Amino acid sequence: MSAPLTEQPAAPLPEELAGPERSGRRGGALVQRLVVVRELGILAALVLLVVATVIANPRFLSGQNVRDLLLSAAILTVLAAGQTMVIITRNVDLSVGSVLGLSAYASGTLMVVAPGTPVVVVVLAGMAVGAVCGLLNGAIVAVAGVPSLVVTLGTLYAFRGLDSLWASSSDRLQINAADLPSGFKSLGGARLLGVPVLFLVAVVVVVLVGYYLRTFRSGRELYGIGSAPEAARLSGIPVGKRVLTAFVVNGALAGLAGVLYAARFQTLDTTAGTGQELFVVAAAVVGGVAIFGGSGSVYGAALGALLLTTIGTALPQLGLDPFWRDAAVGALILAAIALDRALQLRLAARLRGRSARR
Repeated sequence: MSAPLTEQPAAPLPEELAGPERSGRRGGALVQRLVVVRELGILAALVLLVVATVIANPRFLSGQNVRDLLLSAAILTVLAAGQTMVIITRNVDLSVGSVLGLSAYASGTLMVVAPGTPVVVVVLAGMAVGAVCGLLNGAIVAVAGVPSLVVTLGTLYAFRGLDSLWASSSDRLQINAADLPSGFKSLGGARLLGVPVLFLVAVVVVVLVGYYLRTFRSGRELYGIGSAPEAARLSGIPVGKRVLTAFVVNGALAGLAGVLYAARFQTLDTTAGTGQELFVVAAAVVGGVAIFGGSGSVYGAALGALLLTTIGTALPQLGLDPFWRDAAVGALILAAIALDRALQLRLAARLRGRSARR
């Protein structure tokens, strides 16, 4: 009778294979530590800004001011969460501001035409409009191979033009608060345990996106695509499909942001979301999402969104001209890109040094 089968321990990797695997693991651990350091740095900058503003104006942290700050940060945070998925793949979506405006107008029009539409249906409709826009962007980028910067710069104007054409053809250039149902309008000021509901929605979005990127294989593959697209393709990762998915999710979240915008401001026209795309990209990059792709987290992007919103709110409290907000955002973007490049060079040098000592 043959001997019973037993589970054998895995044979050790040959030295030439074990070395690269250990180097890859060390590189991943180093990147993870650098991401955490970046996020802690953003958190520290946020705390310092709040402390300086409170010293200048103790009423800055009053309940109403904090709620207004969180409401303002909610929309940018949702946009930054979707943008993070796109930037990680070494792409960018400049059309999110126009998608927000189109979705906001679409959701407002739906409520005007059908006043009894449930809020959930309005939210799903806004997200569907955004997902279709994201699908168009992703298809051109992933299938046709056109650079995302060129594609989304074009659709930025195309979606905005579509929004204007829709508004002018319907003789409804602006949707006012009086046109919206009271149930939807109450969402903009609703609070749960004192925290604005819109901000809680943004928190849920960030947690879900972060969980997906960290836990699901398809989410982790986005990092591989951003780090080395050709290597990812050779390893069997469906690069086109993953990039398309990232754009669709980003579009759906921009559509959700459009619904939140409608609930927050309740006055909708074709200018909604204009210029927002620059702050979205800035929030992600400042929050540690490498513009070169392959690293960063949605939590850092959320902190970046909160920091940029706080800067815009704090400057008037500090007696500074609002012009300095744009200057500060530009400086933060340049500093973040320079820091990312320096960290990449440092990481490469450390890995080469460790390989040389083997």
